[in-house]
This record gives sequence, structure tokens and C-alpha cells, in this order.
Amino acid sequence: MTYYMADGNVQKGPFALDQLLGQGMRRDSLVWREGMPQWQRAESVPELVGLFGSGGYPQQHFVPPPPAGGGFVQPAPAGPGLGQPPGQYQSAPRFDAGTASSQKIAAGICGILIGSFGIHKFVLGMTGPGLIMLLVTLLTCGVGGIVMHVIGIIEGIIYLTKTDEQFYQTYMVEKKGWF
Repeated sequence: MTYYMADGNVQKGPFALDQLLGQGMRRDSLVWREGMPQWQRAESVPELVGLFGSGGYPQQHFVPPPPAGGGFVQPAPAGPGLGQPPGQYQSAPRFDAGTASSQKIAAGICGILIGSFGIHKFVLGMTGPGLIMLLVTLLTCGVGGIVMHVIGIIEGIIYLTKTDEQFYQTYMVEKKGWF
């Protein structure tokens, strides 16, 4: 099984598991392999969890356990649309730091300037929280907008202070709605 890794603003890979360890992977590194819908933190990928020591860095001498019952693991049959021959993989979803950065900046500025209307939520594709903020502001004739604007300012500052990778993981992959 091969993995891709986001190193800052650069997508690297594919790497075999033993190669991935030498690439400086940490718990908070974004990784992807075939079958995963989005990039995920390495610590949330079940087969990578055992690689980390208590400090968040990979252990240097990890040997994965043999499969139950011995022998080799048989590959799972290809699912719908995955009929590629062995050794050929579909490309990893592109980790585009430029897109993450531009959305981060747009959402952060909208949150700070016009946060009471929830526009920063709509920028991130979060229509539920955006509608809640908009409706609270409009239905209370602006009185609830004061609270919503304070929330928008706080969220805007949070967006702008996160790294591009943290922002991408938290708000674009995990779709965290509030704070």
C-alpha cells in the first residue's frame, strides 16, 4: 500500500510504509492513500497509529505485525470504478495549499468584517451554520447580530492564525462548524 504526504505546501509520494517513515512524517502530517476520500492526519489513519511514539515522531524500528493466520494478505477485490491493474493507482486528491490559503484569508476577513451575517461560513461551504448566523441577525432586527458579530470576529481570527494545513484539515476536511 502506498501513501502520499503533504509536506508544507508540497504533495509528496507515493511512498511505501517504510519509505514514509523516512520522510519526516508526524502525527499531524496530512496523508492520503487509495480508498481514502480526503487527506487525513496521520494519527487518524488506523494503520499508521502504531508508528508514533509518545513524542509524536515516528518510532525508528517499527515492524508491522504479520497478518492473522500467517501468510500474505489477499488484496480486496476492486470496487465499482476501481478496475485498475495492480501497481497502478488513481492520483491522490490534490492538496492545494493555495486554495486553502485563499479560502482561509477570505473566510477570516469576512468573519472579522461582516461576521454577523455568517458570510464566512458560506465561503467555507457550511450553509447550516451560515444560515443560523444570518437568521439570528435578521430575525432579531440586528440585536442578535451583536453576538453573531463577536462570534464572527473570534472565528475570523482563529481562521487567520491557523497554518494552511491545519485550516484545510479542520474546516475543509472535517467541516468543523463552530470555532
